Amino acid sequence: MSAHSYRFGIEEEYFLADAETRGTPRGDLAGFHARVKAELPETGRELVAAQVEVCTPPLTDATAAREDLRGQRATLAGIASENGLSLLACGTHPLARWSRQTATDGARYKGILSDVGIAARRALICGMHVHVEVPDPDARVDLMNRLLPFQPLLLALSASSPFWQGEATGLMAYRLSVFGELPRSGLPEIFADAAAYERFVAIMTRSGAIADASFLWWSLRPSIKFPTLELRIADACTRLDDSLCVAALFRCLVRLCVRRPDLNAGLDGVSRALASENLWRAQHSGVRAALIDEARGEAVLFSEALESVLALVSEDAAALGCTIEVARARAIVAQGTSADEQVAAYEVALAEGRDERAALAAAVDWIAEASR
Repeated sequence: MSAHSYRFGIEEEYFLADAETRGTPRGDLAGFHARVKAELPETGRELVAAQVEVCTPPLTDATAAREDLRGQRATLAGIASENGLSLLACGTHPLARWSRQTATDGARYKGILSDVGIAARRALICGMHVHVEVPDPDARVDLMNRLLPFQPLLLALSASSPFWQGEATGLMAYRLSVFGELPRSGLPEIFADAAAYERFVAIMTRSGAIADASFLWWSLRPSIKFPTLELRIADACTRLDDSLCVAALFRCLVRLCVRRPDLNAGLDGVSRALASENLWRAQHSGVRAALIDEARGEAVLFSEALESVLALVSEDAAALGCTIEVARARAIVAQGTSADEQVAAYEVALAEGRDERAALAAAVDWIAEASR
């Protein structure tokens, strides 16, 4: 176990905004996407044309991940600027309207839109996914179970979606509510073992409910392409340092659970229900949430919950060479998440006498600047 590298990869989804109006881009985006594909061939598309996705190769070094994502963000931002666009790394676009979006061509996307209907068309959201390779792929279901209680903390650190359809939501991570309209989303179920999980997937595919396990859109799942666990709970992080922090912390938590098979063993329905409650608290209040500690039977400050987790993974962070990235979590709590910064920019603009749209545009401007 100690020799395993726990290779990881990060996928980030971004919005495109009209640089002048800050809202949904006007006109055809085919030229933008063609240029991106020529310069960054590994980029991907999402459900709508006004989104783009990047991914890193499998890596073992946090510095390499930083340089890779920094380069891709800079290239995309440059191409966007040349096309009258801004690049936004955030969970929801403060001003964009889902009803004005153009769907992306492609059989998979068309199939999802056909199967899920308006819930898919409304899914104007961006997330960050983190893959971590594990020593024994057959152990991924057990790890998925035991990592469940850490999901709310990871969501809170990534919170970047306080606005939706031109309105302040009162939540820090509203993206989860939008995503929750889709089937087979949210927290994964607790499975007794890998055989139980495989039985579930077999029944779902044989019945025609899903084409394969990639249509299980849970917040954490075993990948069907790679020997990895895939974290999907996080909002797209506006600041690159926050992306690297969440990815590093998840990687350390995977290693922790591998070397500590006793940790969170035997979780049951109560554990999942408490994780669900904590997820709501994180969604509502971000890093200002009080999270319920199952062992203590009481709620604790987020900062206290974070320190407990950082103590657990200190050995893992040192072994994986990402102590600095993991420690960044304390700075996120101290200075606030992207959601906190967006709300602050919005409230300052309102206090200056600017109207609602101008205040939302101020939040977009902060996102665009910080995304670079």
